[in-house]
Amino acid sequence: MPLPYLTATVPGIGGRLRTEPEDFQVDERPLYLPSGEGEHLYIKVTKRLLSTPDLVRRISSTVGVKTKGVGTAGLKDARAVTTQMLSLHAVTPERVARLKLSDQILAIEVLGRHGNRLRPGHHAGNRFRLVIRDVASHAKETVPTVLGVLLRRGVPNFFGPQRQGKSGENYHVGAGLLTDSSKRAQMSRSKRMWYLNSFQSHLFNQILGRRLEHLDCVWAGDWAMKMDNGACFLVEDAQQEKARADRFEISPTGVLFGSRVSWATGQAGEIEQAVITEQGSTPEALIQSAKACGFRGERRSLRVPLGELEWSLDGSILTLSFVLPPGAYATSVLRELMKIPELG
Repeated sequence: MPLPYLTATVPGIGGRLRTEPEDFQVDERPLYLPSGEGEHLYIKVTKRLLSTPDLVRRISSTVGVKTKGVGTAGLKDARAVTTQMLSLHAVTPERVARLKLSDQILAIEVLGRHGNRLRPGHHAGNRFRLVIRDVASHAKETVPTVLGVLLRRGVPNFFGPQRQGKSGENYHVGAGLLTDSSKRAQMSRSKRMWYLNSFQSHLFNQILGRRLEHLDCVWAGDWAMKMDNGACFLVEDAQQEKARADRFEISPTGVLFGSRVSWATGQAGEIEQAVITEQGSTPEALIQSAKACGFRGERRSLRVPLGELEWSLDGSILTLSFVLPPGAYATSVLRELMKIPELG
């Protein structure tokens, strides 16, 4: 079933994405810079039409470092021009010089040494610069309306469709793995977790879809997230917390099930329970399965702020620039504007 829109009453502008790789640009913002000392060499790479895993493999074979010795803070699109940091274990700048610039690796910068390996989430967010071509003639009126809602209420923090693969049904495999230990044993941990995370994200999207009308409200029984540091707390008095939610200091969250994650109660808990039941499971069964598979789970904010927004319309070409925090998808902004099936 297609996911709902926060701005369902506003018509979509349609249009075409990624006509050229330069139409989708992503600049990863570092959480920190290398200290100057340590066994990991940090570099910054700008790539074009190259996925992050393919970049890692190319660095590994050219520089002479195991793929496990290459750290990244996040995966970046292949059909795009993207910039990100990587850490290389026990590699010298001279060995990095073996990497030659090409039509896929556009720039390489050695940043310096640091004590730890880059890990997923070790970045402050991403800045996107996106071009949508052939938008509808009413875009001049509808674009500011949609963006105004997203600025005020937040961007629905849906997981992007890429999580579910070309068929859109990776979550079915993940659901099966929870109860099939023999099938789990046949997979590498990374592949197994990919499918399990797909099932997590599917359930989260269904929960968010049911909370969309109240995206910016916290209820008694919610686990609310502090937007400045990601810490969660149980909401006991919703009215007392309303002002903080209105100021975007806190947001409601949805469950990414696991062995140790906290579940909501009250009205929010009823929604989480209903979604799990419709998938033929229970929170207790998911907890036991997660223990067997070895992941703890977490709470994920139902919305994220739309930062540093800029946009311009030149005829039928819309150019957008904005910042999203780690783990948020640009497609969550684009789908509200374009309202096309390909974006979920």
